[in-house]
Amino acid sequence: MIRILKSLSIVSTIGMLFILLGGALVTKTDSGAGCGSSWPLCNGQLIPTDLSPELIIEYSHRLVSTIMGVTVLALSILSWKFLGHVREVKFLAVLSTFFLILQGLIGAAAVKWGQSSFVLAAHFGISLISFAAVFLLMLLIFEIDKKFDATQLIIQTKHRTEIYWLTIYTIFVVYTGALVRHAHANLVCDDWPFCDNSSPLAFADFNFHQWVQMGHRLAAGILFIWTIVFFMKIVRHYRQNRVMFWGWSTTLMLITLQVIFGALVIFTELNLGIALMHALFITCYFGMLSYFILLSSRSAAHQKRNER
Repeated sequence: MIRILKSLSIVSTIGMLFILLGGALVTKTDSGAGCGSSWPLCNGQLIPTDLSPELIIEYSHRLVSTIMGVTVLALSILSWKFLGHVREVKFLAVLSTFFLILQGLIGAAAVKWGQSSFVLAAHFGISLISFAAVFLLMLLIFEIDKKFDATQLIIQTKHRTEIYWLTIYTIFVVYTGALVRHAHANLVCDDWPFCDNSSPLAFADFNFHQWVQMGHRLAAGILFIWTIVFFMKIVRHYRQNRVMFWGWSTTLMLITLQVIFGALVIFTELNLGIALMHALFITCYFGMLSYFILLSSRSAAHQKRNER
Protein backbone atom coordinates (compact mmCIF):
# COMPACT_ATOMS: atom_id res chain seq x y z
CA MET A 1 0.00 0.00 0.00
CA ILE A 2 2.88 2.39 0.72
CA ARG A 3 4.11 1.90 -2.83
CA ILE A 4 0.65 2.77 -4.15
CA LEU A 5 0.48 5.84 -1.92
CA LYS A 6 3.88 6.99 -3.12
CA SER A 7 2.87 6.69 -6.77
CA LEU A 8 -0.47 8.37 -6.11
CA SER A 9 1.18 11.23 -4.22
CA ILE A 10 3.68 11.87 -7.03
CA VAL A 11 0.92 11.87 -9.65
CA SER A 12 -1.21 14.18 -7.48
CA THR A 13 1.63 16.65 -6.88
CA ILE A 14 2.55 16.82 -10.57
CA GLY A 15 -1.13 17.05 -11.45
CA MET A 16 -1.60 19.98 -9.07
CA LEU A 17 1.26 21.76 -10.83
CA PHE A 18 -0.57 21.24 -14.13
CA ILE A 19 -3.74 22.67 -12.59
CA LEU A 20 -1.91 25.78 -11.42
CA LEU A 21 -0.14 26.29 -14.73
CA GLY A 22 -3.33 25.48 -16.63
CA GLY A 23 -5.22 28.10 -14.67
CA ALA A 24 -2.48 30.64 -15.40
CA LEU A 25 -2.62 29.67 -19.09
CA VAL A 26 -6.40 30.19 -19.16
CA THR A 27 -5.98 33.66 -17.66
CA LYS A 28 -3.04 34.74 -19.79
CA THR A 29 -4.73 33.65 -23.04
CA ASP A 30 -8.14 35.06 -22.05
CA SER A 31 -9.66 31.60 -22.47
CA GLY A 32 -11.95 31.76 -19.44
CA ALA A 33 -15.00 32.05 -21.70
CA GLY A 34 -13.80 29.30 -24.05
CA CYS A 35 -16.72 27.08 -23.03
CA GLY A 36 -19.20 29.93 -22.87
CA SER A 37 -21.26 30.21 -19.69
CA SER A 38 -21.79 26.45 -19.49
CA TRP A 39 -20.45 24.45 -16.54
CA PRO A 40 -19.58 21.61 -15.97
CA LEU A 41 -20.40 21.00 -19.64
CA CYS A 42 -18.62 22.95 -22.37
CA ASN A 43 -21.00 24.94 -24.55
CA GLY A 44 -23.69 22.57 -23.33
CA GLN A 45 -21.81 19.48 -24.53
CA LEU A 46 -19.87 16.80 -22.69
CA ILE A 47 -17.41 16.60 -25.59
CA PRO A 48 -17.53 19.87 -27.57
CA THR A 49 -17.40 19.73 -31.36
CA ASP A 50 -16.98 23.35 -32.43
CA LEU A 51 -13.36 23.74 -31.41
CA SER A 52 -11.32 26.91 -30.98
CA PRO A 53 -7.96 27.57 -29.28
CA GLU A 54 -9.72 29.17 -26.31
CA LEU A 55 -12.14 26.26 -25.97
CA ILE A 56 -9.33 23.69 -26.11
CA ILE A 57 -7.37 25.51 -23.37
CA GLU A 58 -10.38 25.94 -21.08
CA TYR A 59 -11.71 22.42 -21.69
CA SER A 60 -8.29 20.85 -21.10
CA HIS A 61 -7.95 22.76 -17.83
CA ARG A 62 -11.36 21.55 -16.69
CA LEU A 63 -10.55 17.97 -17.70
CA VAL A 64 -7.23 17.94 -15.83
CA SER A 65 -8.86 19.54 -12.78
CA THR A 66 -11.59 16.88 -12.75
CA ILE A 67 -9.15 13.99 -13.05
CA MET A 68 -6.90 15.42 -10.37
CA GLY A 69 -9.88 16.05 -8.12
CA VAL A 70 -10.56 12.32 -8.11
CA THR A 71 -6.85 11.53 -7.65
CA VAL A 72 -6.38 13.94 -4.75
CA LEU A 73 -9.56 12.67 -3.09
CA ALA A 74 -8.26 9.10 -3.36
CA LEU A 75 -4.89 10.18 -1.95
CA SER A 76 -6.59 11.93 0.97
CA ILE A 77 -8.81 8.96 1.83
CA LEU A 78 -6.02 6.39 1.60
CA SER A 79 -3.59 8.58 3.53
CA TRP A 80 -6.18 9.06 6.29
CA LYS A 81 -6.85 5.32 6.44
CA PHE A 82 -3.30 3.97 6.35
CA LEU A 83 -1.21 6.88 7.68
CA GLY A 84 -3.67 8.59 9.98
CA HIS A 85 -1.37 7.91 12.93
CA VAL A 86 1.19 10.36 11.50
CA ARG A 87 0.73 13.71 13.20
CA GLU A 88 0.00 15.93 10.20
CA VAL A 89 -1.64 13.54 7.74
CA LYS A 90 -5.32 13.99 8.61
CA PHE A 91 -5.08 17.78 8.62
CA LEU A 92 -3.31 17.84 5.24
CA ALA A 93 -5.75 15.33 3.77
CA VAL A 94 -8.69 17.58 4.65
CA LEU A 95 -6.84 20.75 3.60
CA SER A 96 -5.88 19.44 0.15
CA THR A 97 -9.41 18.25 -0.66
CA PHE A 98 -11.19 21.30 0.77
CA PHE A 99 -9.14 23.87 -1.12
CA LEU A 100 -9.22 21.87 -4.35
CA ILE A 101 -13.02 21.81 -4.20
CA LEU A 102 -13.09 25.50 -3.25
CA GLN A 103 -10.97 26.56 -6.21
CA GLY A 104 -13.20 24.48 -8.50
CA LEU A 105 -16.33 26.19 -7.15
CA ILE A 106 -14.82 29.65 -7.59
CA GLY A 107 -13.89 28.75 -11.16
CA ALA A 108 -17.40 27.48 -11.81
CA ALA A 109 -18.94 30.65 -10.33
CA ALA A 110 -16.74 32.77 -12.57
CA VAL A 111 -17.98 30.89 -15.64
CA LYS A 112 -21.65 30.96 -14.64
CA TRP A 113 -22.01 34.44 -13.19
CA GLY A 114 -18.71 36.23 -13.66
CA GLN A 115 -16.60 37.68 -10.87
CA SER A 116 -14.67 40.86 -10.21
CA SER A 117 -10.90 40.89 -10.72
CA PHE A 118 -10.44 41.09 -6.95
CA VAL A 119 -12.38 37.84 -6.42
CA LEU A 120 -10.78 36.00 -9.33
CA ALA A 121 -7.32 36.93 -8.07
CA ALA A 122 -7.92 34.71 -5.02
CA HIS A 123 -8.32 31.67 -7.28
CA PHE A 124 -4.58 31.13 -7.82
CA GLY A 125 -3.80 31.49 -4.11
CA ILE A 126 -6.43 28.92 -3.16
CA SER A 127 -5.03 26.48 -5.72
CA LEU A 128 -1.56 27.17 -4.30
CA ILE A 129 -2.64 26.11 -0.81
CA SER A 130 -4.15 22.91 -2.19
CA PHE A 131 -0.92 22.18 -4.05
CA ALA A 132 1.13 22.76 -0.91
CA ALA A 133 -1.05 20.35 1.09
CA VAL A 134 -0.67 17.63 -1.56
CA PHE A 135 3.08 18.28 -1.77
CA LEU A 136 3.46 17.91 2.00
CA LEU A 137 1.38 14.72 1.97
CA MET A 138 3.81 13.32 -0.57
CA LEU A 139 6.78 14.17 1.66
CA LEU A 140 5.11 12.54 4.66
CA ILE A 141 4.47 9.38 2.67
CA PHE A 142 8.12 9.21 1.65
CA GLU A 143 9.14 9.62 5.29
CA ILE A 144 7.57 6.27 6.20
CA ASP A 145 10.57 4.19 5.11
CA LYS A 146 13.05 6.92 6.10
CA LYS A 147 14.08 7.60 2.51
CA PHE A 148 13.11 11.16 3.25
CA ASP A 149 13.37 12.18 6.90
CA ALA A 150 13.88 15.44 8.78
CA THR A 151 11.82 14.80 11.88
CA GLN A 152 14.44 15.74 14.48
CA LEU A 153 15.26 19.24 13.25
CA ILE A 154 15.14 21.96 15.93
CA ILE A 155 14.28 25.46 14.70
CA GLN A 156 14.54 28.39 17.09
CA THR A 157 11.27 30.06 18.08
CA LYS A 158 12.13 33.42 16.51
CA HIS A 159 12.96 31.73 13.20
CA ARG A 160 9.77 29.65 13.27
CA THR A 161 7.76 32.81 13.76
CA GLU A 162 9.51 34.53 10.88
CA ILE A 163 8.83 31.56 8.59
CA TYR A 164 5.12 31.81 9.44
CA TRP A 165 5.01 35.53 8.67
CA LEU A 166 7.06 35.12 5.50
CA THR A 167 4.57 32.52 4.25
CA ILE A 168 1.56 34.69 5.04
CA TYR A 169 3.18 37.62 3.25
CA THR A 170 3.92 35.39 0.25
CA ILE A 171 0.20 34.63 -0.09
CA PHE A 172 -0.41 38.41 -0.20
CA VAL A 173 2.25 38.84 -2.89
CA VAL A 174 0.73 35.98 -4.90
CA TYR A 175 -2.66 37.69 -4.65
CA THR A 176 -1.25 40.97 -5.99
CA GLY A 177 0.37 39.09 -8.87
CA ALA A 178 -2.90 37.36 -9.73
CA LEU A 179 -4.67 40.72 -9.53
CA VAL A 180 -2.23 42.09 -12.11
CA ARG A 181 -3.29 39.35 -14.52
CA HIS A 182 -7.03 39.55 -13.87
CA ALA A 183 -7.05 43.36 -14.00
CA HIS A 184 -5.16 43.21 -17.32
CA ALA A 185 -2.36 45.32 -15.88
CA ASN A 186 0.55 43.19 -17.14
CA LEU A 187 1.96 45.65 -19.67
CA VAL A 188 0.78 49.03 -18.39
CA CYS A 189 4.37 49.90 -17.46
CA ASP A 190 6.94 49.81 -20.25
CA ASP A 191 10.01 49.81 -17.99
CA TRP A 192 11.39 47.78 -15.10
CA PRO A 193 11.91 48.03 -12.14
CA PHE A 194 10.05 51.37 -12.25
CA CYS A 195 7.01 52.05 -14.35
CA ASP A 196 9.00 54.75 -16.16
CA ASN A 197 12.72 54.62 -15.41
CA SER A 198 13.16 58.19 -16.65
CA SER A 199 10.69 59.42 -13.98
CA PRO A 200 10.86 56.82 -11.18
CA LEU A 201 8.97 58.94 -8.64
CA ALA A 202 6.06 60.03 -10.84
CA PHE A 203 3.45 58.26 -8.70
CA ALA A 204 0.91 61.06 -8.82
CA ASP A 205 0.15 60.41 -12.48
CA PHE A 206 -0.51 56.67 -12.08
CA ASN A 207 -3.86 55.25 -13.16
CA PHE A 208 -5.50 52.29 -11.42
CA HIS A 209 -3.78 49.65 -13.54
CA GLN A 210 -0.35 51.19 -13.00
CA TRP A 211 -0.94 51.22 -9.23
CA VAL A 212 -1.85 47.53 -9.39
CA GLN A 213 1.29 46.72 -11.38
CA MET A 214 3.66 48.78 -9.26
CA GLY A 215 2.04 47.64 -6.02
CA HIS A 216 2.83 44.06 -7.01
CA ARG A 217 6.41 44.95 -7.94
CA LEU A 218 6.94 46.65 -4.59
CA ALA A 219 5.45 43.71 -2.69
CA ALA A 220 7.55 41.22 -4.69
CA GLY A 221 10.69 43.29 -4.11
CA ILE A 222 10.10 43.25 -0.35
CA LEU A 223 9.60 39.46 -0.48
CA PHE A 224 12.87 39.05 -2.40
CA ILE A 225 14.85 41.15 0.08
CA TRP A 226 13.19 39.47 3.07
CA THR A 227 14.13 36.04 1.70
CA ILE A 228 17.75 37.12 1.24
CA VAL A 229 17.94 38.49 4.79
CA PHE A 230 16.37 35.34 6.23
CA PHE A 231 18.74 33.15 4.23
CA MET A 232 21.65 35.00 5.84
CA LYS A 233 20.19 34.13 9.24
CA ILE A 234 19.93 30.49 8.19
CA VAL A 235 23.58 30.46 7.14
CA ARG A 236 24.56 31.97 10.48
CA HIS A 237 22.53 29.65 12.71
CA TYR A 238 22.04 26.41 10.72
CA ARG A 239 25.10 26.18 8.50
CA GLN A 240 25.79 22.61 9.57
CA ASN A 241 22.21 21.44 9.05
CA ARG A 242 21.84 20.16 5.50
CA VAL A 243 18.04 20.40 5.43
CA MET A 244 17.99 24.05 6.50
CA PHE A 245 21.01 25.19 4.52
CA TRP A 246 20.26 23.50 1.22
CA GLY A 247 16.52 23.91 1.61
CA TRP A 248 16.82 27.65 2.02
CA SER A 249 19.47 27.82 -0.70
CA THR A 250 16.88 26.30 -3.03
CA THR A 251 14.21 28.69 -1.73
CA LEU A 252 16.46 31.69 -2.40
CA MET A 253 17.23 30.41 -5.89
CA LEU A 254 13.51 30.06 -6.63
CA ILE A 255 12.62 33.59 -5.54
CA THR A 256 15.57 34.94 -7.53
CA LEU A 257 14.33 33.16 -10.65
CA GLN A 258 10.85 34.48 -9.88
CA VAL A 259 12.12 38.07 -9.91
CA ILE A 260 14.16 37.52 -13.08
CA PHE A 261 11.24 36.00 -14.95
CA GLY A 262 8.94 38.72 -13.65
CA ALA A 263 11.20 41.28 -15.32
CA LEU A 264 11.38 39.15 -18.47
CA VAL A 265 7.57 39.18 -18.65
CA ILE A 266 7.84 42.95 -19.21
CA PHE A 267 10.85 42.83 -21.53
CA THR A 268 9.31 40.11 -23.72
CA GLU A 269 5.89 41.79 -23.65
CA LEU A 270 4.12 38.91 -21.93
CA ASN A 271 5.74 35.98 -23.70
CA LEU A 272 3.53 33.02 -22.77
CA GLY A 273 6.35 30.61 -21.88
CA ILE A 274 8.07 33.21 -19.70
CA ALA A 275 4.78 34.04 -17.96
CA LEU A 276 4.12 30.37 -17.19
CA MET A 277 7.63 29.93 -15.78
CA HIS A 278 6.93 32.96 -13.59
CA ALA A 279 3.90 31.13 -12.18
CA LEU A 280 5.86 27.88 -11.80
CA PHE A 281 8.67 29.41 -9.73
CA ILE A 282 6.34 31.08 -7.22
CA THR A 283 4.49 27.77 -6.87
CA CYS A 284 7.72 25.91 -6.07
CA TYR A 285 8.80 28.72 -3.73
CA PHE A 286 5.55 28.47 -1.80
CA GLY A 287 5.93 24.70 -1.67
CA MET A 288 9.33 25.12 0.00
CA LEU A 289 7.90 27.58 2.52
CA SER A 290 5.12 25.12 3.31
CA TYR A 291 7.71 22.43 3.96
CA PHE A 292 9.51 24.67 6.44
CA ILE A 293 6.19 25.42 8.14
CA LEU A 294 5.81 21.66 8.58
CA LEU A 295 9.30 21.43 10.09
CA SER A 296 8.63 24.45 12.30
CA SER A 297 5.42 22.89 13.60
CA ARG A 298 7.27 19.70 14.46
CA SER A 299 10.05 21.63 16.13
CA ALA A 300 7.55 23.53 18.28
CA ALA A 301 5.86 20.27 19.32
CA HIS A 302 9.23 18.71 20.14
CA GLN A 303 10.18 21.72 22.22
CA LYS A 304 6.94 21.52 24.21
CA ARG A 305 7.52 17.84 24.94
CA ASN A 306 11.02 18.60 26.22
CA GLU A 307 9.69 21.34 28.53
CA ARG A 308 7.27 18.96 30.27
